[in-house]
Amino acid sequence: MHKPLPVSIPTPSSSLFARRTLIAALAATPVLPALAQFRVEVSGVGLTQLPIALVPFKGQDASPQKISEIVQADLERSGQFRGVDASGQALDEASRPDLSLWRQRTADSLVVGSVTRLGDGRYDVKFRLWDVVKGQDLGGQSYTVPQGDLRLASHRIADYVYEKLTGEKGIFSTRIAYVTKGGSRYSLWVADADGENAQAALASPEPIISPVWSSNGQQLAYVSFESRKPVVYVHNVASGQRRLLANFRGSNSAPAWAPDGGSLAVTLSRDGGSQLYTIPAAGGEPRRLTQSASIDTEPVYSADGSTIYFVSDRGGAPQIYKMGASGGAPTRVTFSGTYNISPSVSGDGRWLAYISRVGGAFKLHVMELATGNVSAITDTSADESPSFAPNSKLIVYATHLQGREALMTTTLDGKIKARLAGQAGDIREPDWGPFQKQ
Repeated sequence: MHKPLPVSIPTPSSSLFARRTLIAALAATPVLPALAQFRVEVSGVGLTQLPIALVPFKGQDASPQKISEIVQADLERSGQFRGVDASGQALDEASRPDLSLWRQRTADSLVVGSVTRLGDGRYDVKFRLWDVVKGQDLGGQSYTVPQGDLRLASHRIADYVYEKLTGEKGIFSTRIAYVTKGGSRYSLWVADADGENAQAALASPEPIISPVWSSNGQQLAYVSFESRKPVVYVHNVASGQRRLLANFRGSNSAPAWAPDGGSLAVTLSRDGGSQLYTIPAAGGEPRRLTQSASIDTEPVYSADGSTIYFVSDRGGAPQIYKMGASGGAPTRVTFSGTYNISPSVSGDGRWLAYISRVGGAFKLHVMELATGNVSAITDTSADESPSFAPNSKLIVYATHLQGREALMTTTLDGKIKARLAGQAGDIREPDWGPFQKQ
């Protein structure tokens, strides 16, 4: 018999835990139009931001995309950079800039470039990066792309600049997935990491929840209610083809890819209460991982695939636990707070992001796994679905702002946040995809 929700867990209409576990996932949510385009608003001040000047690219006024503006927005959203006034200058990648001028403007680095429309309709995008302090040319690249890839070229420029100046890999050319609800229609979207250039992967009159990327970025697993119950599908992003993964008796929910892509962890109630199982990515018979009388759900793998973090109410209220990827005795991870859900583990293995209920508010928290130190990094009250960028430096999450659901990114210290918000829309369930192969 299905285990009832413990008294300490709120009703499905108010509980993120209940939404994710799908015990009763048809939660009441605002009905707002779906959207595909976002704008970025960066707020906050970091302590060690690098001042960078981005001169408007030569020819970009005639281009459908303003390359330098996209690059600057990417870099500022990372929390590592702040823009320096670059007005009144006309430079491109072939120029030899007067670096003393840029030193006077307090810039540490300078990006210049051009965008040219070719006869076949494609665009030639070129750029160069300068170290203003050392007076060094740090190189550049060129991309010949169709109009539809101008944003991608911009994101790759930002990745180049970020890596050259920080020594770490940039994530601007990666993708995110998220769900919108418009009227009675639900849509699953794949978009650039800044939320722009969104492409609809699936639309349905029934709820779509819990999208999660495979480690190679080629597939999304998600839960759909098309069968009037929660069922797990795997969707090929490039072809649009999908296959049924889990449609067992009861609910099938909360998919999580193993890093090797060969299997997924899922939450099934086929044998009674909600428990964790693994299932081959090609489908097949699930193997049970947990054997408890409690609700066990929301599994996520560590980057090396050795550990599964998950949510359980086995202690009387939802907390985050971990166990070996093949099962075994769980160990409790979260101890501060009485209600902790929605774990996400950083790719470098250092951080755990999760949602904690604090005085009735649901807030994003980050734990340093080595020390157990926990920080609350938002001042909003309805956060959900945190997901780390593949370089472990940013988190995307959903929250309520000004009466609507919106996506945000934040640095791990909470100092720099960017709202990925459209003109209207109810946006939820984000998941940040892996690095893209160039």
